[in-house]
Amino acid sequence: MIPDAKLDQIAQRFDYLEARMAEGMSGGDFAQLGREYADLKPVVDEIRLYRRLKSEIAEAEAMRADPELRALAEEELPRLEERLPELEQRLQIALLPKDAADARPALIEIRPGTGGEEAALFAADLLRMYQRYAEAKGWRWEVLEEQATELGGIREVVVRVEGEGVFARLKFESGVHRVQRVPETESGGRIHTSAATVAVLPEAEEVDISIDPGDIRIDTMRASGAGGQHVNTTDSAVRITHIPTGMVVTSSEKSQHQNRAIAMQVLRTRLYDMERSRADEARAAQRKGQVGSGDRSERIRTYNFPQGRVTDHRINLTLYRLDQVIAGDLDEFVDALIAEDQAARLAEMET
Repeated sequence: MIPDAKLDQIAQRFDYLEARMAEGMSGGDFAQLGREYADLKPVVDEIRLYRRLKSEIAEAEAMRADPELRALAEEELPRLEERLPELEQRLQIALLPKDAADARPALIEIRPGTGGEEAALFAADLLRMYQRYAEAKGWRWEVLEEQATELGGIREVVVRVEGEGVFARLKFESGVHRVQRVPETESGGRIHTSAATVAVLPEAEEVDISIDPGDIRIDTMRASGAGGQHVNTTDSAVRITHIPTGMVVTSSEKSQHQNRAIAMQVLRTRLYDMERSRADEARAAQRKGQVGSGDRSERIRTYNFPQGRVTDHRINLTLYRLDQVIAGDLDEFVDALIAEDQAARLAEMET
């Protein structure tokens, strides 16, 4: 049972925010209040639905005392009470603590794993899959760094994706994606297994991570070899080394000035993700259930081309429509992963 006092507190805060925003304020405070208002609105909508149903149940129960209305009440009550568990669960999900990073843009990093050139080609397939998914959602897609192979595969790619709910919907894609198929480079018709790793990171802001200028070394290089469409032969490529962690970030897609800004943003995001991962590991040690371990070396999904199936190993979900999935139709997997995570967190709160 959800305490009425807690629901009252949320509703009162929402009413306050609504009144403040109606005053026509502006500036940073208005933006901050606007974000809080947007976060609370779906919660308050669920509170109102839940309370309306509870009120209707109370009215129906009161009607049972009236002989003339008892039959109507007896007919109505089961229908109303049947809806109550569903609305209670929806409200509990709405009240779950939000991941502060859910509304942020995300960086997607894809790299081939085992499997040589076939792994690089599969990495390119994953890149196209996520791009089509982003386009279907109306998200903004920007390639920050891309290193291609001569056969059209990917050695490494970093993409920035911006839009509503980007990180919330993509964060469970991190991990090892495995493919089973006959490679284009295979003349004998044998099925090969190869893999690519995907990392989805919430974009960091400058206030999240402060980087000491003395902790980084910046080198400029001549961009060369197969790469993104913007690669040229000027000394525009930038490599930034974060000395304390040994982390290296390169950018060779834009001008030297832009590459430096991009590389710093990617470095800041990776350091922010490292801090989040440490905190997640500490929490995960106490959690009874979660979607995957958060370990990017974990095999999360297999794409089996001969059988036309895709299996997500974390939730044991198999879909026999590989063509649609690889073409960017990911919602069934994404929705199932979000629902599983919500269920695990609800179970954690009840223990």
